[in-house]
Amino acid sequence: MVRVAVIGGSGVYDFPAENKRELTVETPYGKVNLTIGHVAGEEVAFLARHGKGHSVPPHKVNYRANIWALHELGVERIVATSAVGSLNPNMRPGDFVILDQLIDFTVSRPRTFYDGEESPHDRKFVAHVDFTEPYCPEIRRALITAAKDLSLPYHPKGTYVCTEGPRFETAAEIRAYRILGGDVVGMTQCPEAALARELEMCYATVAIVTNYAAGISGKKLTHAEVVELMNKKTREITALITKAIPLIPKERNCPCKDALKGATG
Repeated sequence: MVRVAVIGGSGVYDFPAENKRELTVETPYGKVNLTIGHVAGEEVAFLARHGKGHSVPPHKVNYRANIWALHELGVERIVATSAVGSLNPNMRPGDFVILDQLIDFTVSRPRTFYDGEESPHDRKFVAHVDFTEPYCPEIRRALITAAKDLSLPYHPKGTYVCTEGPRFETAAEIRAYRILGGDVVGMTQCPEAALARELEMCYATVAIVTNYAAGISGKKLTHAEVVELMNKKTREITALITKAIPLIPKERNCPCKDALKGATG
């Protein structure tokens, strides 16, 4: 059984592993292509959120298929990466942020597995899962310990604002997000994090600050600068996740595993 999965965001389209093999998983939401290999002595699945070469924009990522495919493989723990813009002057380009909260401003994405009788699988019921703490505390602790041990520039918590995309935000939007308590902004954490919780999977994200957000940077925002910085940070991202994986407890003692208890009528 594959216990751990890595979901790579912008700039992370592959992950170094031994004995890698390609796999296609059929789900009720479509096919998912992923890679399985050994990382730090453990079998790990890798999924490129945007496809190879960033061919899928954030609002068209098949989040339900991706998370369902990992669940079908038996994955219990998901470590994701996310390139973000900073709203917080203390979170500088090149810094890592171990996210602890998020705010969802997406508008058009399918965001649940529990559509009642319309569900395309055997879970034909409605569920309202608790999402007070959207990121698994056990994976977060592993990432924080790994970042500290590697002497990486990191922040142990941060609030992620998820926008619809694919355009970047306006300066006024960024001012509003800052007032609401946002630290970083991106386009992919929702509904990905919530879907993992709905299937009682542990999920946490390490965000990599690639630039300051609109109205803060003082210059035009481009995807090219995002990719450029992510390319520079590839080795550190790989080292961080590789070191964190063995630190994730084998036995789950977090609330994630019991998300459906009390969630249905």
